[in-house]
Amino acid sequence: MSERAHLPTGQEAIRVKGWRGAHRYLLLRRLSQAFFLALFLLGPWFGLWWVAGTLAGSRTFGLLPLTDPLVLLQGVAAGHWPEMTALTGALIVLAAYALIGGRVYCSWVCPINPVTDAAHWLHDRLGLPKGWQPKRSARLWLLAAALGASALTGTIAWEAVNPVTMLHRGLVFGMGFAWAMVAAVFVFDLLVSRHGWCGHLCPVGAFYGLVGTRSLLRVSARNRAACDDCMDCYAVCPESQVISPALRGGPGDTPLILSPDCTNCGRCIDVCSVDVFTFTHRFDARVSAPPETVNNARSQRAA
Repeated sequence: MSERAHLPTGQEAIRVKGWRGAHRYLLLRRLSQAFFLALFLLGPWFGLWWVAGTLAGSRTFGLLPLTDPLVLLQGVAAGHWPEMTALTGALIVLAAYALIGGRVYCSWVCPINPVTDAAHWLHDRLGLPKGWQPKRSARLWLLAAALGASALTGTIAWEAVNPVTMLHRGLVFGMGFAWAMVAAVFVFDLLVSRHGWCGHLCPVGAFYGLVGTRSLLRVSARNRAACDDCMDCYAVCPESQVISPALRGGPGDTPLILSPDCTNCGRCIDVCSVDVFTFTHRFDARVSAPPETVNNARSQRAA
């Protein structure tokens, strides 16, 4: 077995690209998550109400309304027809995520993502077993249950336990029950189910996965011929089942990761030392030629 096979996940990419190059999209995601969270905290913390509200519903500079479409759907299920501003805000958010990728919300906006990523990091450091893995369809059932609960109770039911909402409340109002829900998500991913919350249970992720089914932004294994089977991409991907169809496909198979489960987090791009993966759009199905093919073509032209 080669020395490469013994290297810890991502170490070869660090050798080739440097530490920042091997964490480029991870760093950009953390900046993006911090930016969106800071926008909502500027008002209650510093009195700068550039954005008033939360991720559930907000108004930017007093003009642009944005509404979480899932919150709006729960309101409709509860029997409350939304006002035109809320409906407009939901359509804006829907259009944005339908275009760029629904689960981009999960990896680039959601403030719970750093919590679950931290749990996964510690899980690996401690060498804990994979744990219980619910079926991925469970999050769809929970999504349906949230809408059903709203219809039965006449309330926006999921917001009562939504970890994203709880985190925001905890940051604004201080310690309290809100932090218990955030801690529960961390402990669940650490001790019960690896990547369990985001990958198997979160109904918000399920909803945005459905929204982004036909989105434009995609990751492509365009240079899959260069893959050296290090498996680092599988190790870091929160939805590793999405990789194989693109990476292991035959000559006529698309290199695009088309599964709506993909969060477009970019970690597969970061940790690949031979640059197999890249961001592109859903109509770009180009595949790089294997190195030996390129070399043979060059030799023939030279002859």
